[in-house]
Amino acid sequence: MVPRASQVVRPGVASVRLYFLPVRTRIPWKFGSEVLTEVTCARACLELVDPESGTSVVGWGETPLNVQWVWPSDSISYADRHEALTGFCRVLAQAWIGYHIHGHAIEIGYEFIEDELPVQLDNFNVTRRDSAEQVPQLAALVCCSAFDQALHDAYGKLVDRPVYETYNSEYMSRDLSHYLEPAEGLSVDFADRFPDDYLVARPSNQVVAWHAVGGLDPLDDSELTGHEPDDGYPLTLEQWIERDGLNCLKLKLSGEDAAYDYDRIVAVGQIAQRYNVDWLTTDFNCTVREPAFVNEILDRLRDEHPTIFAKVLYVEQPFPYDIEANPIDVHSVSARKPLFMDESAHNWRLVRLGRSLGWNGVALKTCKTQTGAVLSLCWAKAHGMSLMVQDLTNPMLAQVPHLLLAAHAGTIMGVETNSMQFYPDASDCEAKVHPGLYQRRGGVVDLSTLQGPGFGYRIDEIKRDLPAPAFASTAS
Repeated sequence: MVPRASQVVRPGVASVRLYFLPVRTRIPWKFGSEVLTEVTCARACLELVDPESGTSVVGWGETPLNVQWVWPSDSISYADRHEALTGFCRVLAQAWIGYHIHGHAIEIGYEFIEDELPVQLDNFNVTRRDSAEQVPQLAALVCCSAFDQALHDAYGKLVDRPVYETYNSEYMSRDLSHYLEPAEGLSVDFADRFPDDYLVARPSNQVVAWHAVGGLDPLDDSELTGHEPDDGYPLTLEQWIERDGLNCLKLKLSGEDAAYDYDRIVAVGQIAQRYNVDWLTTDFNCTVREPAFVNEILDRLRDEHPTIFAKVLYVEQPFPYDIEANPIDVHSVSARKPLFMDESAHNWRLVRLGRSLGWNGVALKTCKTQTGAVLSLCWAKAHGMSLMVQDLTNPMLAQVPHLLLAAHAGTIMGVETNSMQFYPDASDCEAKVHPGLYQRRGGVVDLSTLQGPGFGYRIDEIKRDLPAPAFASTAS
């Protein structure tokens, strides 16, 4: 179906601004083999103009450039990886100024991700031939996501609708068959289907919150060293559960030391039993090489601690994120517990590959672009895969699209949200307008303050002093 003529807008980019906002953690955040103590958030601002009406709007997007997650490396320093990511953000800002733009935000975003992003990444990597490593695809998507979010926000404002009310035939001129192909041998048909066919029609303003248990996080008072921050926030897992009413805990594991990982699950599971926490999930952060590693842990847990085993709702991404280079058959793991792709799920094509290898769930992230997350959501749901929305420790504006995606996705259980654990004060300005987004009370986050077109940031009410732009340009 073609949208009504009154709804078809073909905006152009009038200007782009890029800001870098540094954030330090209050406590170290360990996952996999690296520890995060600071992060730079990339905040993008796109001005769109409707050439027919002359209407001009500004959209905003933001993502933390979580170097350790997007680009794990033993051979290149954090500083060099960070410099590369901020440099590539500047390259993308310039690309958006010169990009031919038309149609709905998903149509524009898809074309940019498919056609422009690979060219920009290849050219950028060519200029870094002397580097020990090149910027990976996942890192490129994260850099792109701030601009893609800003595009969706601006489009919603241009048509005066909340973002999720535009993902339908009224505003999109192309159905999902233009973007997605079904798994071979299945009768899934994306013709005349639009994202709103797979989204929750009336999402709740309250979403169940998952708490992340990092590898260095003390579980109870006996593990405190006396060097923790004295800032009024909880210090131990037990304190967090009590204060926030948590009912879902995500465990960051090593993926290399089976004895440590098993003991960590048991220790957290016993706390969950004492505090009547219902759900656990395990995250091995791509460090496992053989399914037997996970299977043996799960089987031992089932035999020795069946109550804790029953609390494990799903298992997240044990295996290397480059699924094309590491096409591991994981049916034996997903037969034991639902197995969710995270780092591997760059796009719907990789979700399709994962499904063929035995993965039966997908963890979506807005940091891989809003466009990509929505399309992967549609493909996964059409093929019977379960969904989750996982965090990149999203503070400030980055929290908003993240939580909105979870509310509209229909996840297996709520949303992971942990920025309030690791840098709660970073979001003070945004929390004055949206207090429920940046705190967990009664085990949930509250989205009821998000109002208006786009992502509903209410950006004019957020009194944050931004630094000088790292990039600013106006279309000629």
